[in-house]
Amino acid sequence: MPELPEVETVKRGLEQLVVGKTFANIEVKVPKMVTTGSQALQAVLPGQTIQNIDRRGKFLIFQCTQGAILSHLRMEGKYFIQPDNVDQHVHVIFHFTDGTSLYYRDVRKFGRFAYYPGKEVWQSSSVLKLGMEPFADSLDEARFYCELLHYRSAIKTVLLNQKVVAGLGNIYVDEVLFRAHIHPLTRANQLSKAEVHRLRCAIIDVIHQAIEAKGTTIRTYENAFGENGTYQQHLQVYGRENQSCVRCGHPIQKIKVNGRGTHFCPHCQREKQ
Repeated sequence: MPELPEVETVKRGLEQLVVGKTFANIEVKVPKMVTTGSQALQAVLPGQTIQNIDRRGKFLIFQCTQGAILSHLRMEGKYFIQPDNVDQHVHVIFHFTDGTSLYYRDVRKFGRFAYYPGKEVWQSSSVLKLGMEPFADSLDEARFYCELLHYRSAIKTVLLNQKVVAGLGNIYVDEVLFRAHIHPLTRANQLSKAEVHRLRCAIIDVIHQAIEAKGTTIRTYENAFGENGTYQQHLQVYGRENQSCVRCGHPIQKIKVNGRGTHFCPHCQREKQ
């Protein structure tokens, strides 16, 4: 699933490609993908112009003249403008008045769209439930520490909870915990203030670096220009089971935490007793 760095990279690409364009008509080949009604979307969008594109957590928000489209890529969703890439997996097509089109391709059909009039998108349950963004100016350390005190579950599980920190997924949580020297099974409410400080710094650093690298391509992720990310070249634990730790040389282990494959170094990330 695309995580925050991938979604942010897609957002930046789409800003260059479609901001300022006006909708002519919309094709929706899989109606269930539009949770607010495909016919309603097709009726309300023509004539509206994309004014800007925002991101909240893993959601893209297309701000239009009279409302906003909330888009979630889920597992395999991709946007592109090259008509030669159109196949049976392209399920939504946004046609613009200048003759160009934006295609949404999703092999699994898990992606979702919703239209909200005016500024209602910011009051939608999908957006309101999201936690703090993982950046220096939004991830408040005192609030973060207090939030973690409410959770007895493993810190790996808590960081995947979008209500705590928005946008983190499996890959980046493994990388963050490794940098912070925290075992993934450590209970969130057992972390000291010093550990939470390290954790916050690691989150900010990893997400910033991943955005700079245009995301991580493990399987199928591409940005709006059809380009792969490069952060996979810098992963220190994720996907490195049985390989030597870059810090201490011990083999990286992989376990399941709440059903999610989890990579860590048992020497650098010691479990609390």
